[in-house]
Formats: sequence, C-alpha cells, structure tokens
Amino acid sequence: MASKPLNNIWIRRQQCPCGDWKCYIRLDGDESTTTTYNNATKSEIEPSTTPSPSPSSSSPLFTPYVGQIFRTDDEAFEYYTAFARRNGFSIRKARSTESQNLGVYRRDFVCYRSGFNQPRKKANVEHPRERKSVRCGCDAKLYLSKEIVAANGATQWYVSQFSNVHNHVLLEDEHVRLLPAYRKIQQCDQERILLLSKAGFPVNRIVKLLELERGGGGVELPFIEKDVRNFVRACKKSVQESDALLNERRESDLMELLESCKVFVGERGDVGFVYEFTSDESGRVESLAWAYGECVQGYSVFGDVVVFDTSYRSVTYGLILGVFFGMDGNGNAVLLGCVLLQDESCRSFAWALQTFVRFMRGGHPQTIVTDIDRGLKDAVERELPNTNHVVFMWHVVSKLGSWFSQTLGSHYDEFRAGFEMLCRAGSVEEFEQQWDLLISRFGLVPDRHAALLYSCRATWSPCYIRQHFLAQTMTPEFSLSIDSFLKRIVAGPSCMQALLEEVSVAASLSKQITPRVPYPSMKTCMPMEDHARAVLTPYAFSVLQNEMVLSLQYAVAEMANGPHIVHHFKKMERECCVFWNPENEEIHCSCKEFEHSGILCRHSLRVLAVKNCFHIPEQYFLVRWRQESSLVSEENQNGMGIGDDDCVQTFQSLTETLLTESMVSKDRLDYTNQELSALIDRVRNVAPANTCISHDC
Repeated sequence: MASKPLNNIWIRRQQCPCGDWKCYIRLDGDESTTTTYNNATKSEIEPSTTPSPSPSSSSPLFTPYVGQIFRTDDEAFEYYTAFARRNGFSIRKARSTESQNLGVYRRDFVCYRSGFNQPRKKANVEHPRERKSVRCGCDAKLYLSKEIVAANGATQWYVSQFSNVHNHVLLEDEHVRLLPAYRKIQQCDQERILLLSKAGFPVNRIVKLLELERGGGGVELPFIEKDVRNFVRACKKSVQESDALLNERRESDLMELLESCKVFVGERGDVGFVYEFTSDESGRVESLAWAYGECVQGYSVFGDVVVFDTSYRSVTYGLILGVFFGMDGNGNAVLLGCVLLQDESCRSFAWALQTFVRFMRGGHPQTIVTDIDRGLKDAVERELPNTNHVVFMWHVVSKLGSWFSQTLGSHYDEFRAGFEMLCRAGSVEEFEQQWDLLISRFGLVPDRHAALLYSCRATWSPCYIRQHFLAQTMTPEFSLSIDSFLKRIVAGPSCMQALLEEVSVAASLSKQITPRVPYPSMKTCMPMEDHARAVLTPYAFSVLQNEMVLSLQYAVAEMANGPHIVHHFKKMERECCVFWNPENEEIHCSCKEFEHSGILCRHSLRVLAVKNCFHIPEQYFLVRWRQESSLVSEENQNGMGIGDDDCVQTFQSLTETLLTESMVSKDRLDYTNQELSALIDRVRNVAPANTCISHDC
C-alpha cells in the first residue's frame, strides 16, 4: 500500500545574506507566510488552544451581562478571554450540553481557578511529586445558551448566567501575561528556536538571545523559559520518532515528482516541456529544474530581462523554490522556468543558471534581477559573465528594519529617511559621498550589514544600475504581479507530486485573470502620440504617453556645439543633455531612460517635438513593446488599437461588475472561476474569421 504523500509547506527564507548563520531576516508579511506551517504542525508540537486576543485591542470591551447576544460560542469565548485578560485572570471551557435537535446548546466558561482539584491516584514510586493546585473554588463564570431566532433555523447565543465575583487576588498587567493561557510561542519565533537548538544552544541562552533581539528585558517575551523547554522537547521527540519515516517518504515523494516530469509531456501534450535533475551517490534526487513549452516561446520575446525569485523554501523537504520570470508587453509577469534546489550555495545556484540557459537554447539575458545573496551573486558572475546583475530595491529596503532598527533604536527612522535620500543620488560620486556621511553619522562603519550593502552597491543603487536595461520590472505593480503568482503556489499545504500541476495552473490562471488593458484616450493631440498608439501595446503606450504629457513642462535650449539642454520650467531638478542626429534619426539623453526601460524619456520627446518630428523613429519602438510581439493575441493587435472605445468600455464595465459580485463570498468566487475557465475554452474555439470588433457590436 502506497504511503500518503507529505504535506509540502512553504515559508519565506529568513536566513540573512550577511553570512552569519545566527542572523535572520523578519520581513513584512512573514507572519502570514508562516501561518500555514504552524497550523499544519501545531498538532505535533503543542495542544490546540484558542489564541488570546491582545489586551491592547482598540475595540470597546464592556463587562459581559445576562442577555448579551453573540453570533457563535467561539465569538463569546474570545470576548470573555479578552475581558479576563484585561481584568487579571484567565478562563477555561468547562461543561457543554447537547441535544439531538440543537446539537450543543449550552457552553460553560469559568475562571481558571474554578472548582477544586480532584485527588489523583499516586504513582507507585518512593517519593511521589506533590503538585499544588491553583484551583480554589472561584465562582466567576459565564454560561451561554443557544436559541433559534428564524424559521430557516438560524441560531444565536446569549449569556444566561454571569458572575464576576472572585475569591482570589486578580493579577496586575505585568503578571497576567505569565498565566499559561496567554503564554504563546509566536509563529515567527518557532523556527528561530529550533534553529538555535539544533546548533547546540541551551534553552536559557536561546531565551536570552530572543530577549536581546527585542531590545532586552524578559517582559517583552510572550512566553517563559519553561515554554521554550517544553516546545523544544516536544519537537525533538516528534522528530526522533518519525525522522527515518519522514526521510523515506521525502525520497519517495521526490522520485514521484521526477516520474511526473517524465510523463508530463504525454499527459498534457506539452511537447516543449523539458526537465533536468541532479542526484547523489545513492541515487536520491537533490535538485530539479523544469520549463514548459510556453516558457521557451516567452523567453524568445521577453528574455532580455529575467527575474530569478528565491523567496520561498519548503519546510517539509528542505528545498529552495526558484522561479524565473520575464515581463510581457503588457507589464505582466511571464513564467520562464522553475527549480528546486537542495541548498543556498553558489554551486546550487550555478547549476540552476546553467540549466536555465540550456532550457532557453543557450540565450543569455541582458539583465538578471535577484534578491541580495552572496552565493547567488558569485553564481551569476561565473555563469552569466556578460549579463548585468541587479538586486530588487524592495529586497534591500525590506531588510533595513531587521538590520538596523535594534542597533539604532529611536534614530532608525532618521536613518531610513537618510537612506531614501541616498537612493536619489544622481551620480556615483554623489552616492559615494552621501554613503560615507550617512554611515559615519550613525556609527555604522564596523557594522557587517552596512558593509554587505556597500559591497553590493553596484547591483542595487539606482545611480549604478541606471545604465542597465530593466524594462519596467522595478515597478511596484510588477513586484505585486510576481508576489501574486507565488502566493497561488505556496498558499496552502499540498503534496510535492502536485507541484508541476500547481505551477502550470498558476501560470494559466495568471493569463486568465489578467485584465485586457484598453488604450487610454489621446491627451496631447501630438502626431507622435497617435503614431505610438498604432505601434505599441496599451501598457507601453500608457507609459510613453505619460512621458509625453510631462514633456510639455520642459524647456529646451540648443547649445552651439549641438546638444540640447532640457530643464523643468519650475522644479529645481538636474538638467539633462540630449543629442539629436537628424541624419540617422538617433537621439540620446543623459538620463538613460531609454537604455533603462526601452521607452523614450520626456526630455527626448520634448526635443523631438521642438525639432518638428511628427513620428518617433522606428528604432525606439522595441519589439518587446510592440503589438506584433508573438505572445500578444491577434485580437489585441487587430481589435484593441483602432479606437473602438465603446465596446471596450462596455466589456470593462461588465468585468468590473462580475468581479464585484464574485468577491462577496468564496462560493461565488469558486463558481465564477469555474464558469470563466469553461467560457474561455469556448471562446478559443471560435474561428478568428468570425471575430469582428466594430462600433455596431
């Protein structure tokens, strides 16, 4: 009988790129990404309990009273728990009563010191332990009853009895947190504790380190040393009992994933699907890479800039998930390939890059965008020596809090403001000067994280990467597009064998839910604008159109030796030098915007307008931004660029209404996704000759 596959749980990588294994990163959103992991493992680590609301909640909290109404018994328990914590005690669930018709119709919640401890049969030992009970017969309680309030069977709960009379001392705020009901090891701390324990740290040292990371003072921890000890003991026992079985099942699951790759072509008819893997001396799978047929097609058009995301790793299998993305002509993320790596070493990253290049038939991208990682940086330098390496600015900014907030304390916000000014430096010389001043001002000269940032400055500082081609991949919208794609894969636990299908479905869903962007209406009435609208995709045209609108705010002064000086009529910003060669129709601007994004800047457009150019030279319409790019549908080429705004607006209005109605509930959303998938299949079966977009639709 085949064993049940393991649940594959994904979490964000937390290891700091500084090289110190004791240092880790806590990014915004980490708690949400670790929720799945903790929910899946909670039954093995700690008993199931209801999380206690924070006593600092801003919602009003009044003393419960007889007749108070709650929608559910869980809502009542949470309310009473919050009330108890603010008043210096905790509660527990006592008796419940049920009937055949109503189910559970009564719930009793009592003070944690209610009742008396029943004497237990003493173990047959020479010196049995005598444990003092905290129960003292306290009469504080809240009893709930359920009643039917509608003909359709709807029910509600009401408080039938309530007493707030205690026969013991209520605790102060600094002591109530020590009650067992409120001592929780937070989700973001569990992996940190296990990592330190595995490295040989004793429990008391782990607790001390966690206190120091929070600025000192044990009062900051929502748990005590005993909780950490019990947590580590429970985890070690669970691991020791099932380690051999888990290893066997992991190997089996990875082999099944490999078999899925072998049969993927036959099952899905994807003749372009390719995969490669590495194995150890025992034949166990170490790393695996794959790409779908559409990936190679997408790379041929949009492979000039590749984003290699390695944000997630599998807790279950200890593998790093790497996903290669490109940006299509409409500004959306395009899947180019995936890898599963055994570790974060330079060797593993180098294999991933080698394999990706082979999948893409030997083509190297102009630029590759990654996270900040020394192993990945070395791998790119070795395997892609002629490719520009750039680090997402978001990956740098999101780590600043973990790196410097504890060190700088109240001065961190001031440092953050200084760092943002540093990123606006207009030249390398200005950056170097401002960096020295910033680091010296806040005493960060010996800081290893500051040294790491400086050593990688050529990959993230805007003044260094301005000359590298990045299309529009550094925009927040594109980052959200990638994040949305990844979350569709890592949202919940699933078996490893289904990963191929999950990634394929996520890629297909990304295409289905991407809204068709209509062309914006004309704004400047410039002939160049009309020319660009006929050539570019809606996304690229909207970016260029924005530059055209802004170009009207700039003045041009032609110098005697040929170049044009362009400056804003009001803002005190850096002047730009534009060179225009009318014979070859070549234009170059010192801001390097075209070299950076592939779209002409406002300064160049202003000079072209002054020179009475009514058409933009063809060489400044890159293939990736043109309508005729191979991945842009014929309907978008032939029907979306001819001024048919009425049909577009009608369709867009229907789409917005459908989205609004679908988001009311999960059932509606699931139904809409199912029906839209079937509708898209039927639309694709309609012959192109029957397609007509006109003002009569």
